[in-house]
Amino acid sequence: MKILSTAVMKGPNYWSIRRHKLIVMKLDLEEMEEMPTNKIPGFRERLEKLIPSLYEHRCSEDHVGGFFERVDEGTWMGHVVEHVALELQTLAGLDTGFGRTRSTSKKGIYNVVYSYLEEQTGLYAGEIGVQFCDALARGEDYDITPHIQKMKEIRERERLGPSTGSIVEEAHKRDIPYIRLNKRSLVQLGWGINQKRIQATIASTTSNIAVDIACDKEETKNLLQQLNIPVPKGASAFDEEDLKSVINRIGYPLVIKPIDGNHGRGSTMNIKNWNEAVIALKKSKEISRWAIVEQYITGYDYRLLVINYKFVSAALRKPASIVGDGKSTVKELIEEVNKDPRRGYGHENVLTSIKYDDHTIRLLEKLGMDENSIPKAGEEVCLKSTANLSTGGTATDVTEIVHPNNIFIAERIARTIGLDISGIDIMSPDISVPMNENRGVVLEVNAAPGFRMHLAPSEGIGRNVAEPVVDMLFPAGSQGRIPIVAITGTNGKTTTTRLTAHIAKTMGYKVGFTTSDGIYIQNRMLEKGDTTGPLSTRFVLMDPTVDYAVLECARGGMLKAGLGFDKCDYAIVTNVTADHLGLKDIDTVEEMAKVKSVLPETVHKNGYAILNADDELVYNMRKNLDCKVAYFSMDENNPRIKDHCKKGGIAAVLENGFITILKGTWKLRVEKVVNIPLTFDGKAIFMIQNILPATLCGFLQNFKVEEIKLALQTFIPGPATTPGRMNVFKFKNFEVLVDFAHNPDGFEAISKYLEKIPMHPKVGLIAATGDRRDDDIRELGRIAARTFDQIVIRQDKHLRGRTDMEIMNLLKEGIHEIKSDMDVVCINPEAESIKYVVDNAKKGSHITILSDVIAEALDLIMQYKERDDEFEFHKEEIPNLHQTENKGVVSA
Repeated sequence: MKILSTAVMKGPNYWSIRRHKLIVMKLDLEEMEEMPTNKIPGFRERLEKLIPSLYEHRCSEDHVGGFFERVDEGTWMGHVVEHVALELQTLAGLDTGFGRTRSTSKKGIYNVVYSYLEEQTGLYAGEIGVQFCDALARGEDYDITPHIQKMKEIRERERLGPSTGSIVEEAHKRDIPYIRLNKRSLVQLGWGINQKRIQATIASTTSNIAVDIACDKEETKNLLQQLNIPVPKGASAFDEEDLKSVINRIGYPLVIKPIDGNHGRGSTMNIKNWNEAVIALKKSKEISRWAIVEQYITGYDYRLLVINYKFVSAALRKPASIVGDGKSTVKELIEEVNKDPRRGYGHENVLTSIKYDDHTIRLLEKLGMDENSIPKAGEEVCLKSTANLSTGGTATDVTEIVHPNNIFIAERIARTIGLDISGIDIMSPDISVPMNENRGVVLEVNAAPGFRMHLAPSEGIGRNVAEPVVDMLFPAGSQGRIPIVAITGTNGKTTTTRLTAHIAKTMGYKVGFTTSDGIYIQNRMLEKGDTTGPLSTRFVLMDPTVDYAVLECARGGMLKAGLGFDKCDYAIVTNVTADHLGLKDIDTVEEMAKVKSVLPETVHKNGYAILNADDELVYNMRKNLDCKVAYFSMDENNPRIKDHCKKGGIAAVLENGFITILKGTWKLRVEKVVNIPLTFDGKAIFMIQNILPATLCGFLQNFKVEEIKLALQTFIPGPATTPGRMNVFKFKNFEVLVDFAHNPDGFEAISKYLEKIPMHPKVGLIAATGDRRDDDIRELGRIAARTFDQIVIRQDKHLRGRTDMEIMNLLKEGIHEIKSDMDVVCINPEAESIKYVVDNAKKGSHITILSDVIAEALDLIMQYKERDDEFEFHKEEIPNLHQTENKGVVSA
């Protein structure tokens, strides 16, 4: 078997609206296409022996053991790979279970779809799943154990830590979206202007000065001492001379730790002599130039968590340790402790497995022990010097027994440092007694305190400490979302997007929008190119100035990675026609409609799907929606519109030359079509199909009709506002139209517009895209032949697997089906073809340039326009191609 391609879905997608995290593996079964599982001797037995937990998979049989029943009956290997990839992830501590496998139009090639929790782990599971099934089909065994361990390592490296993850999860419960901003723990909660950020448990509200103070242990200690808060005696040391001076003042036992360390790194506890002190200083200086040397205070190690300056939780922390039984060695006792099902690799369980490392070896040496020593029965042996859960420590929740006086001190400390999320470490014989009565002291104040010990203590009640963080970032009445209008369809998406954004801008919003020609923030293009996928959506939603998003969402991005948002407020579907078929296993217009339907299916229940009632495929999308629906139509008498409005629905129609809103039985006329610049005095009828949904979208948001009318009047088409969409340039002796029409429906729309243009001859400069079906390319030629008096073909871009001559010949075949005697000129590159048609333009002629590389075409035409007044006198500046050397002109 061979993996042909892999796509990672990260949002609502063709395969599932609710399950965003999916991997789509395109798998060629090769010879295994002829070998279902029941024809492979011993396959079921080997599969069950190596991964017995697959028995829990229900599959379509919907009962335990159902998957193995399918294997016994005979199922294809792609289906088995799906289940193996899912189970491998579960065995690696990532329990996930959605999958489906579907054949494509090509025999033996399948789309294997399965869910994941961490992207890299999911991809790895798919690769190993294919290798595993290949081996079993050949009758070989396959050891998955090392792969499970590797997946655990990938999981720990890739996923959010338990603290960050808990905040993200709490935000998600409140319908606050999030974007992970790097591979570590930097996360954006909310969109656009409403966003907040967290990095681990440091929030965008956290004071930078406070973090600096907390990270400087000496500075923290000095501040606390000034406010009479009990801290251990000690001082900082740079070298052995400083160390000796401090020891002479405070004596032994000691603690030595880095002045700006964290998580216990570089710290040494209970130092009892000079040699140990020198070693500890050296260890500390590996982390920081200066060290803190303090009294070693005996007692219990408590962590008090303060959020938004309010105490929320407390935990008693205990370092990793073992208790002897008089028979087992240290190594054996560690192994026994690690058998506790609550322990696991990294953060996968409540407790972390204890590692026998260099730190443990040093502690044991102090006790005169090693891994082969046998502790006495009942003897407790400490294996780590710090009580961090990540090194195998334990935590017991003691929130309810903390004395009010100690709570007061903790909250006062947080205010003193200015740290809105702080972890305060206290050493005390008993936290239920005031510190000033039992000689308790404050050891440290921590920025970015870990939440794991509070969320899932090894003993006691877990506390949802993420809740007060989200309360602090998003107080009651605030929200994390901004309005999103998402737009899709075969034709008209970009113009509809731009007009919708213009209407919102007219209403005072700071709009970010994406189109097939670039990303715009407040009408400034910040990125050029086809930006209709999820990464472009993310660009807009990350921008902290944006309070309104209009997102063009094309087929390619949806199939490649899904949508870049989880839900939207309004979704517009302009139309669905036979374009881009045969790509990415979308072979029929019905399948294309299913792709486009992803958008309206993401509208939240109080939002609106805005559908084209004149398009059967788009109209049928209403059946699977869980939101409100509004329609638009070029025909006010459309029965679907009449029925909808009779029931109190809302629609937009072309009515007696007006853009009109229908609200139940009432009509609200917005503006005459001929007064809207985008319609070119009413000649560009197809533009009305873009105006209607944009107008309706504004009305549904309670924008005033007068404001919408003003926006329609002030949206002037041109290279700046609508690049490549009906850009008309009036030269002295001829006229040029540049448009992005690239499929049969687009060509037909231009053809109908040109019927109303009296200029002659009509010259067409056309091109096609190589990834279309042969007959789709021929159809472009047929329409061009019916539309133009003269045709020039250029084909130097977007070949996509074909040669330029192959595409040109298909276009010519279509042209000659309609006009067999028509001369066709073929010219590459595009710049030369444009020079040719302009240089040979006749007085009174109309040139239409249908280009798939809009920016370049517009730049050239605008250069010609700038010097149009001198065109006749400086014709030599634009050489006649018939007189130049081999400029790529080929006469048909």
